[in-house]
Amino acid sequence: MDRIADVWGPRTPHGRETDWPVRVDQQLADGIGESDVDRWVQSACVLCSNGCGCDIAVKDGRMVGVRGRAADIVNHGRLGPKGLFGSWQAHRTDRLTKPLIRRHGVLVETDWDTAMNEVVHRSQELLAESGPSSHGFYTSGQLFLEEYYTLGVIGKTGIGTPHMDGNTRLCTATAAAALKESFGSDGQPACHADIDLCDALFLFGHNMAATQTVMWARVLDRLAGPERPRVVVVDPRRTPVAESADVHLAPLPGTNQALLNGLLRAVIEHGWIDHDYIARHTLGFEELKSTVEPYTPEHVAEICRISPVDLLHAAEIFGTSRRVLSTVLQGFYQSHQATAASCQVNNLHLIRGMIGKPGGGVLQMNGQPTAQNTRETGADGDLPGFRNWDNEEHVRELARLWNVDPLTIPHWAPPTHAMQIWRYAEQGSIRFLWISATNPAVSLPELARIRDILRKEDLFVVVQDGFPTETTELADVVLPAALWGEKQGTFTNLSRVVHLSEQAVEPPGEARSDLDIFLDYASRMGFRDRDGDPLIKWKDAEGAFDAWRECSRGRPCDYTELTYEKLRGGSGIAWGPERLYADGHFPTAADYCEDYGHDLLTGATVTPTEYKAQRPDGRAFLKAAEYLPPHEQANAEYPFLCTTGRSVYHFHTRTKTGRSPELRRAAPEPWVEMSPEDAAELGFSDGDVVLVESERGSVEVPVRIGRCRGGVVFLPFHYGYWDVEPDGHQRAANELTRTEWDPVSKQPLYKISAVRIRRT
Repeated sequence: MDRIADVWGPRTPHGRETDWPVRVDQQLADGIGESDVDRWVQSACVLCSNGCGCDIAVKDGRMVGVRGRAADIVNHGRLGPKGLFGSWQAHRTDRLTKPLIRRHGVLVETDWDTAMNEVVHRSQELLAESGPSSHGFYTSGQLFLEEYYTLGVIGKTGIGTPHMDGNTRLCTATAAAALKESFGSDGQPACHADIDLCDALFLFGHNMAATQTVMWARVLDRLAGPERPRVVVVDPRRTPVAESADVHLAPLPGTNQALLNGLLRAVIEHGWIDHDYIARHTLGFEELKSTVEPYTPEHVAEICRISPVDLLHAAEIFGTSRRVLSTVLQGFYQSHQATAASCQVNNLHLIRGMIGKPGGGVLQMNGQPTAQNTRETGADGDLPGFRNWDNEEHVRELARLWNVDPLTIPHWAPPTHAMQIWRYAEQGSIRFLWISATNPAVSLPELARIRDILRKEDLFVVVQDGFPTETTELADVVLPAALWGEKQGTFTNLSRVVHLSEQAVEPPGEARSDLDIFLDYASRMGFRDRDGDPLIKWKDAEGAFDAWRECSRGRPCDYTELTYEKLRGGSGIAWGPERLYADGHFPTAADYCEDYGHDLLTGATVTPTEYKAQRPDGRAFLKAAEYLPPHEQANAEYPFLCTTGRSVYHFHTRTKTGRSPELRRAAPEPWVEMSPEDAAELGFSDGDVVLVESERGSVEVPVRIGRCRGGVVFLPFHYGYWDVEPDGHQRAANELTRTEWDPVSKQPLYKISAVRIRRT
């Protein structure tokens, strides 16, 4: 079977409350049969947030293929095209194998001692000169838990800087924010098995068919079987997901909050709510009811430009289905009023008492494979273990654990989010920026600005990666890192399932694991605890995991029952119960919660005193917000709204998938997608090359006609310049996007750029 053409593979239909049938997918290198494989090594796929259990095929010390793990609860043996082709193949070519250092404006090869001595010298010099706030760390959603935890300890106590975040800020920050605002803590309430049990499935801004292909295969098998769930999709494009829907709502980008307020109003007005659950387990219902009252179907239809009949149909499905599963992703997270709109999805489930029930719950999705771990371990700036920055006892807990003075841990203000880190680097207060396993020169908004920041004379940039990228080209020091399959570690998927990924092969050349690089830096810097012992007391991945287990003890993300031995063989294992909050008790107690919350419109923080006065006592919050128009809208000069997103064949900036021949052939170049009506009005045909321009930049791409609603165009964001001549920087979608973010989650708004389009 051609898994490029048949993305989701053959159907294995099944009915509600029956087990999803096993189907083992496998891909081996040309000329390699199963009998040729020397050994199979346990792992899980790291090319989306699903985290599908898999085994790596090894022959003669090289990775030669991959197969799904039949026993894994996440994928039951299946793998998607990115996992089949983009994982092991990418390791073979174009790797960074030696450290690089900039000399006379040019990156040249060097040895590890020279590279690390340069990093340490500059770090110590700036600490002495300007203090901890001169340092910033910008990491990824693609390292392992053990590496994130080590980095978090280094940043928070070794350096003592609040300037730590990851590219998860671009991807899943709103997921974490919405969970904290509604439930008091991060942590996914639902699980994958709920797909097998639900009567209705709502996908809010989630093109699952492209972003989590195996998860979508699971949905397709339910749709092909008896007792199929009804499907409602919110997306301005008619994606394959939308084509499978019973109701497709295609609101204008930036109007999600109005749409959700309308859905809530309809569900409340028709009495499709659980009054007893609301009274016993929630706070804020009367304010929510009052806030959504003006959002009649007609009013919402006018704002969102959708059918009021479709809105009411969707509300009826949500209100009358016995078990509803909702998923939320970038169409909400990267758009206007991101946290507010995502919280309204939580509200829909809370007013129906549909949290923690088999088949009934919400998945505030992740986009990256290890995004959950950045949030759990504190590498994104949060305190490890879902602790609260504003809770002095939580800070003291960490200080006791790490044996440091509590004042060492920066908690005088909220941690610095990624967008502010880049602003500080631009302004000159951050002068040392360490970037690990991410490519901001393609993935951040307003790329011309990001390139200028990275080129600043007074900014020392360290980039740690497995491949040459647009970002490594602008670094002062480049550290070659081992990749998946070349190192050991664990990671946690979107539904809290933890997988162990064993080392299958040696990294190429002098490349080292990210953990070893961080440990080397900590050692050379001489970081010590208050007794004079080394701050970092572990030497390997399993030691780091054991240290993390102790850090998580008693917190919502408690890993103490998990060990490497338990994670070996069979399936990944979730931390916590299969579903959270089945008893209707939420981690909102003032002495336990992860966050005291925010005003959803302004981002203003709720003080500890204000929070305690509400006496949440284990109840969830029904947070309300009115709709506000986005700051950037289509106008006479820029008449289209541009939204960016993903291709089914690529992951992030293609550092891995772009080096797979099959995936590269499947989607070699970017494009702009538009509606047939808009294309006809402009006189465009499929394949015509056009210039898409915003106030910030432009891209030159061919036209695809078909899936967008009128007035909206779409660009895939994966494409940068590492594999082509820059040609004036007119290829990357983020040349167009705006430096603006959600007031609560601080996630950039990639979905609403006003553009114009003309023939080149």
